[in-house]
Order: sequence, then C-alpha cells, then structure tokens
Amino acid sequence: MIVYNITTKILPQIKEQWLHWQTNEHIPEIMATGLFDEYKVYRLMEQDESEGLTFTVQYFTSSWQRYQQYVDTCSASARKKAVDKWGNQCIAFRTVMQLVD
Repeated sequence: MIVYNITTKILPQIKEQWLHWQTNEHIPEIMATGLFDEYKVYRLMEQDESEGLTFTVQYFTSSWQRYQQYVDTCSASARKKAVDKWGNQCIAFRTVMQLVD
C-alpha cells in the first residue's frame, strides 16, 4: 500500500471554501484518474495555528506504479489548479509513504 500525503496549511478565513473545494472538486478530480483506491482528509491537532490551519489529504493506492503514473500524468495539472485557485492563501508539501506490515 502506497499513501500519497498532501499536507496543507491554509489561512483560517478560507477554511470553509477550501474544504468545500477539496471535497467537491479537487479530490473527486484526483479520484477520477482511477489511480487511487480511497482517500481520507484530516485536520492536524495540537499544532501552532498562529500562521494557519493544517490539513492532510491522504490518497491510497495499491502500487508504486499507479502512484508514479499519477505523478507522471496528472500531478502537475492538479498542483497548478490549486495554485491558480488559492495563490498564497495556502502552502502545501507532499510526502509518499509505504505501509509496513
């Protein structure tokens, strides 16, 4: 199992709009690629929120090949849409994890 994790810090005043966009546009678009099997959205707790709220979206896929196909064919476009939509109101970084049995 491969987990593609996107951690995003957002300004508090865009929370509702950003979450709506994530759940109604961005995440469905990524899931529509067929390269991920499920996703989960989390809000990080016990964080210093003086500079914003922190959320993670985790996408789960069964193989490194499927993840790599997403990176090669879709991720640049998804990132551009996010930057075009939110500009400097949020900052994101990505990590990839592998489930250890």
